[in-house]
Amino acid sequence: MIQTLQNAWKIPELRKKIIFTLFILLIYRVGNVIPVPYIDTLTLASYFDSVLSTTILGLYNAMSGSAFSQATVFALGIQPYINASIIIQLLTVAIPALERLAKDGGEEGKKTIAKITRYTTVGLGLLMGWAYYMMLKNYSMQGFSIITDNGILPAIVIILAFTAGSAMVMWLGEQITEFGIGNGISMILFANIISGIPSMVGTMFSMQWWMALIVLVGMTALILFIIFINDAERRIPIQYAKRVVGRKIYGGQNTNLPIKVAMSGVMPVIFAQSICSLPATVCAFTGKTSGWWYDNVWSSHSWFYAVMYFLMIFFFSWFYSTIQYDTVEISNNLKSNGGFIPGFRPGKPTAEFIQKVINKIIVFGAVYLGIVALLPIIAGNCMTEVRNLAIGGTSVIIVVGVALETVKALEAQMLMRHYKGFLD
Repeated sequence: MIQTLQNAWKIPELRKKIIFTLFILLIYRVGNVIPVPYIDTLTLASYFDSVLSTTILGLYNAMSGSAFSQATVFALGIQPYINASIIIQLLTVAIPALERLAKDGGEEGKKTIAKITRYTTVGLGLLMGWAYYMMLKNYSMQGFSIITDNGILPAIVIILAFTAGSAMVMWLGEQITEFGIGNGISMILFANIISGIPSMVGTMFSMQWWMALIVLVGMTALILFIIFINDAERRIPIQYAKRVVGRKIYGGQNTNLPIKVAMSGVMPVIFAQSICSLPATVCAFTGKTSGWWYDNVWSSHSWFYAVMYFLMIFFFSWFYSTIQYDTVEISNNLKSNGGFIPGFRPGKPTAEFIQKVINKIIVFGAVYLGIVALLPIIAGNCMTEVRNLAIGGTSVIIVVGVALETVKALEAQMLMRHYKGFLD
């Protein structure tokens, strides 16, 4: 692998892409430690660790590389852009005009969709910045003195700083996608999550040796399991009938329709965690973070939370797959191109068979996501010290998935130049 890295570094174009990606990530990490004016970050960090870390804000904090709990310029991170992308994707399915623009608009249509997504990101950044300011203001009224200066001007400065930071992160991600290696949004999330590894290693050193060994073995097994499922797919055989066009014969070959087991990626886990953490977040806003009801029902370490978490992952896996795969459209495309599935007539029978296969894969994929998401919770309930590691199933899936996609991107670049791939 070291020799492969040396070969990759020798390629001028690839070397420029790698340097550019690292430079953008460096800029992002610098912005991640620049505090917003008029906020006492030490008081906020202390309050966050003691109260808010078990709420949905803990997920935001992990995705922002601890910037959310420190109220830095990039505190909102990439979340406004991700939310805007999801909203526009859902609206594309619901609104016919946007659907036509995405499917039939060509390159101009994609640019228009991207422009709408950017404007939506700025709007969501403004809304989330205002919500963040109101949260800090409410905590300041409870005697924590997080906001050092009250008034209209400090409020405007804080809200606009958060909004500008979210727009800047969006721009940095787009620059990586266009001029760097891999997907920019994924790379930023990857950098945020791995930034917490040093503190996690320090926590493991404070644990007993046998407990640290169990954690290391479990994390290794979990990563191998994610890699295996990430590459797993169900291949539906497809045959194409022969067609004579002029003097040439087209078709007649056999191929397959691949359907990935992890078709929804990490999105069902993110949605499910956001919904299940909402009651704990409301409790944190109202100051009711103690008592039987909170500790045994709404806390992220309770068994009730784990069961609801698992059920919500199932629901969102099914919901997201219905958006991704239109079986009727797939069947019509096969029919128009002279393709068919052996043993099934073109049209409705083909669509029903594909839907049946997808339903089975959804069940397996949802179980996989549920296992990955619940293992840290189960481990935390069995060994209390594990809770301090801040390991989440969402974080592990993102890190492994981004690492695999980046390796594939580098491999594709090197294969074009006749170098041996990363995975050999």
